[in-house]
Amino acid sequence: MRTLAYILLSIFVALSAFAEEAAPLQAKRKSSFELKGDRNPFWPIGWKPVGRYGEGPSFEIPASAFVVTSITIEKTGRFAIINGKIMEEGQQFGLQMGTSTYQLTVKSIQDGRVILALRDQEITVSLRRK
Repeated sequence: MRTLAYILLSIFVALSAFAEEAAPLQAKRKSSFELKGDRNPFWPIGWKPVGRYGEGPSFEIPASAFVVTSITIEKTGRFAIINGKIMEEGQQFGLQMGTSTYQLTVKSIQDGRVILALRDQEITVSLRRK
């Protein structure tokens, strides 16, 4: 009987503690956001892009910026591993050099070499053999 009374008293005390209204929380600082110009709304507040995507290079990209480690030529397609990623003919990918990102296309995969295209520039990268 005593244990039942203690249990009921404990439940009553716990419920009365939760029933009290807590003071509403107030934010110390509120964030604000101003949309200026054509800023991407998904960028973090205050972040500014440092590189420009897709601009033409002011210099030629050297073939040494790429490493071709494997080439597979099959009836179903041609594949190459370029900079550690599997690529196929016609596939586009980005190369970041410094603060710029360049959009390249795998123009052709041949026996022992890959030809990449960047606008009017063609880059021939030979298969790295050990």
